[in-house]
Amino acid sequence: MRYNYRYRLNPTGELHERLAWTVDTCRQVYNHFLHRLNRVDGTSAYSEQKLLPNLKREWGDLKDVHSKVLQKAVQRLYDNLSTLKGRKDNGYRVGELKWKGPQEYRSITYSQTGFELNNTSGRTVLSLSKIGDIPMVYHRDVPNGATIKEVVVKQEPTGEWFAVLSIETENDAPPKPEHHERCVGIDVGILKYTHDSDGTAVERPDLSEERERLEREQHKLSRKDHGSANYRKQQRVVARRHADLKRKRRDFLHKLSAYYAREYDLVAVEDLDAKGLMELPSNSHNRAGAAWGTFLRMLEYKCERDGTHFVAVDPRGTTKECSACGVSTEKPLWVREHSCPSCGFKADRDLNAAYNILSRGLDHVGVVHSDSMPAETALPVGTDSVPAKRVLETGSPVLSEAVRPSRAG
Repeated sequence: MRYNYRYRLNPTGELHERLAWTVDTCRQVYNHFLHRLNRVDGTSAYSEQKLLPNLKREWGDLKDVHSKVLQKAVQRLYDNLSTLKGRKDNGYRVGELKWKGPQEYRSITYSQTGFELNNTSGRTVLSLSKIGDIPMVYHRDVPNGATIKEVVVKQEPTGEWFAVLSIETENDAPPKPEHHERCVGIDVGILKYTHDSDGTAVERPDLSEERERLEREQHKLSRKDHGSANYRKQQRVVARRHADLKRKRRDFLHKLSAYYAREYDLVAVEDLDAKGLMELPSNSHNRAGAAWGTFLRMLEYKCERDGTHFVAVDPRGTTKECSACGVSTEKPLWVREHSCPSCGFKADRDLNAAYNILSRGLDHVGVVHSDSMPAETALPVGTDSVPAKRVLETGSPVLSEAVRPSRAG
């Protein structure tokens, strides 16, 4: 299985200039082959990469860039072309690939060779061929026996440099027991970010302060003369505010997804079309800020890493159906309690949906429902709400057994 580990780089002034020059040279190579793509028929990534040795003789600076880095720059062009073609085949209106400006091309890729992690004088450095040894913040170890397949070096709009190591491991955790002693269904939302079938609701992280700071800095940017030194300086400030917001959100999502993958044998979620939901006309801003797609992707790969069974079920009707008797009841969005007119079962709207998600997940893997499932008890169940701050501070929303509600009647 492959993972991406991200590390902060601290290049010296000379290394910073060398990295920036290499990135810009690769950008020019990308634009050169884009020019050929628009004028020569029948080109491919492989055929164009074969032209690089001859191009080096004409373009002397390319000798100071590692060969794999140049090949990946050409490959990037054809990957973008393939993505564009895929969107066109799916019915989207697409244009043509455009030349990359200095602010639009920020990374280089080393594949298979040209990189090495070294420990010198008690500090870890990333050794890159044709560039040098770059000090890095080695905040977590690469797993024993793992192989680093690829390294992407990227400069963020804030000016910071990061290295993303693509790591391949062979000894992943064995699958958890097939009888699934601990199972959970998870319903995602906006006010309560997750509401699970164990009765735990995790609130959405409060990012209002970060958003206010971002808006203030964006307002200051709008008053600067476009292209001036003060404008470029303020752009960096705005980029840092964006980075703060992104880091806090991703930290919350990483910790929450790690908790569910670690604590349960089976995790059932809705198979949401997150991109389609954002294209709906109402409340799209909140949906985008919730980053449901990112959370579900994190949860899926962490479940695979920890041996937890991950099941994505059809989301249709999970809110309307009664988890006790299966009768479907229409509920406007403002109705936050499920009250079944058929059997009288009452529960929080999202908790009822979480039960249905778990039930469908168990059906998917062929597990007989437990006697404590609400479909058999039909008893009201309480909810414990966990603030997002608790997730960020402790790393998980786990409740003590003394306060965790029981689903059994």
